[in-house]
Amino acid sequence: MVKRSLEASVTGIEQAKKAFAHKGWTQDNLAFEVNLKTRQPIWRFFTGRSVDRHIFIEICSVLSLNWREIAANPPEKFSESKELGAAEFLDIDALVQFVRSQRFDKIQDQCGTLQLLDVSRPVRIDDIYIDVNILEEIASLQWLDFADLQKFTSQEFDRFGLGEVSQTQIAGIAAVQTYSKLRVLGKPGAGKTTFLQHLAIQCNRGRFAANRVAIFVTLRDFADESKEAGEFNLLNYICKEFLTCGISDPSVLETLLLEGRVLLLLDGLDEVLHQERKGVANEIRRFSEKYQKNIFVVTCRTAAKAFNLRRFTDVEIAPFSQDQIVAFAQKWFTALTKTNIQNKQEQAIDFIKKLDLPENLQFRRLATSPLFLHLVCGVFHQQNKFPNQKIAFYKQCLDLLLGKWDETKAIERDEVYEGFLLSQNLKLLSQVASATFDQGNYFFEQRIVEQYISDYICDLPNASTEPEELQLDSEGVLQAIELQHGLLAERVRGIFSFSYLTFQEYLTARKIVASYNLQALERPLERLVSHITEPRWREIFLLTAAMLRSADFLVLLMKQEVDALVAQDPYLQKFLTWASQPLPYGTLREWGSQKSKVKSQKSFAAPESAAIWAFYFALARTPHLTAYFALVCIFDQGIFLDAALDNLVMECKSNFADAHACDDALSYALAIAQDAGLHQALQQLQDLLPDPEQSRESIQTWWQTSYPAWMEQLKTAIAKHRNIEHHWHFSPQQQQVLQQYYNANQLLIDCLNSNCEITDVVRQEIEAGLLPIEELSKREWQGL
Repeated sequence: MVKRSLEASVTGIEQAKKAFAHKGWTQDNLAFEVNLKTRQPIWRFFTGRSVDRHIFIEICSVLSLNWREIAANPPEKFSESKELGAAEFLDIDALVQFVRSQRFDKIQDQCGTLQLLDVSRPVRIDDIYIDVNILEEIASLQWLDFADLQKFTSQEFDRFGLGEVSQTQIAGIAAVQTYSKLRVLGKPGAGKTTFLQHLAIQCNRGRFAANRVAIFVTLRDFADESKEAGEFNLLNYICKEFLTCGISDPSVLETLLLEGRVLLLLDGLDEVLHQERKGVANEIRRFSEKYQKNIFVVTCRTAAKAFNLRRFTDVEIAPFSQDQIVAFAQKWFTALTKTNIQNKQEQAIDFIKKLDLPENLQFRRLATSPLFLHLVCGVFHQQNKFPNQKIAFYKQCLDLLLGKWDETKAIERDEVYEGFLLSQNLKLLSQVASATFDQGNYFFEQRIVEQYISDYICDLPNASTEPEELQLDSEGVLQAIELQHGLLAERVRGIFSFSYLTFQEYLTARKIVASYNLQALERPLERLVSHITEPRWREIFLLTAAMLRSADFLVLLMKQEVDALVAQDPYLQKFLTWASQPLPYGTLREWGSQKSKVKSQKSFAAPESAAIWAFYFALARTPHLTAYFALVCIFDQGIFLDAALDNLVMECKSNFADAHACDDALSYALAIAQDAGLHQALQQLQDLLPDPEQSRESIQTWWQTSYPAWMEQLKTAIAKHRNIEHHWHFSPQQQQVLQQYYNANQLLIDCLNSNCEITDVVRQEIEAGLLPIEELSKREWQGL
């Protein structure tokens, strides 16, 4: 007889208590995880009393324990009981429960854990799984004009095709409950297999489809066995699988299927080799039509949707939302890090906070995929921050998509093109990325990308020169790249893009560097620098600088291009000369106290100088508001004073009838002004202001008669004592040029501050050139 109950041994109880303490749970928490209404079975488990066999095994599973090691005198196999056929069960529900009981361990072992990339141990699916959402409309099956897609910005690209463009999402389990024949599509690493494993475990525990028997089939294994057997027969294949659970009577499975009591989960149609995929698909259609009362769920990559399954509803796994990313991160740091619970939670919170920072946009783009989110969590955990050097991380992601992900799952794919190596795949994709990005295209028509592929194939050895054969080869390569690697994706019918903008940017930079290393005639770095004022090229500059063996030539070209932006406008030159003049006395005095620390420096190189120069530059460019933004990062008494004076001028200009506001602003400036001359001038100006308690008519009269002269006196005092003037007037075109100049300088500084290879000589030359040459001598630290 099969033992219906189990009890823990003395040593098993000790192991279980240690695992329980590590979880940090209460017995109520554990009862909830095991889906119990009361914690009495938990108490019985920890006190060595008999517990229902299924509950005992589930408790051990939740605690990540092997139940056989915990149980006292565990049975060798549950299948040693008397074999029962379907005819011996008068009640179908009893048959279902019998089969579920026999197969419980099998399903838990088959689907209860995940082997995550670069993690040395299996992880319980409950510890990491996040409920997926489903898109009921497949974007790549929709029609949309190419002209409409060309209008998309990079931010809109990130949202397009990711379920955020007027698409309704439903929970994954709700989709299975709604459609009895469901094909779940998704990108590589979207969580298709994990979703099926979760369904199997939930069914096994009675939390979903409790009146059905879960059967999980890996379709590539079915295809391999069918090839040896010479026929595709799912019934025979599942019967053999039932034998491992002690169910040898074929009528048991047949009865379950005829009564509609099976949840059949078929994983990885795209993983079946091309020559066998048609036979597998036909067998799925035949089987699902013969036993139509059951629930069928098939997973497949989106790119393989052309293999139609008759009467199946196609849906697609939606990318992770912000809430899902947060939930996944919390589970990831709890399950996979070895610190205490509090530190795990704190690191998860820190991860989410830093992921949302603008400088981590590229990581956030990738985090919508469970596969890449796992990698992002891992790289953050190692350093408790996101790496400034992103190249190695992007390469790891590309290596995954180009083959390593399949290798980890032991998946054999069809050859993309005869003789195509990994390096050739990268070269081809880099060529496509560079050509499309250079034209400003995030989306491109199928015929265009096929032409790029055809041009590349032409240069390969033994390539056909026949146009028709080249066209067929190009179509085949595109389909293989989309299906196998997922780097290119059909967004709508006939229109493709890179699956992530981050990869298009990375591959574009890779093409630029490769061309430069080969000393190509198109002078790639000069072409890159011509885009220095275009925001969408910012990441390309940073990636290229990081990839180059030496970035000296690139940053020198960037400096030349930056200077050329304002070289032809005398008025802007005058403004920049003013912005670069020696800083006011109050600020110089603050720096002077640090003079001894930096005497070895022979030229201007104070790290604070660039920020302070940017403050005054911004103050004249965009008075009032920008100044306070700059103040957040600069804690200098002189600069606080200059911001207060700027605020004073703006208050008096905008609130000319509000004597209180003007008087308050002037009082604040007086409170921090330390220069005696400036303090005296401001005090005299305050004495000239009307009494705020006077009537509104009197104050209005003063403003009309005395205000103009008073304001000129204030401006003169500020210009005399602080060298800040407020008479700069720029045309719209000049404002645009100044903004471009400011942004380009910031990009240059960001390149200098990245981990790129720049010699000290070039770095000092660039930093020195951030101010006009004639001013360098005035910035000598020895002269402060």
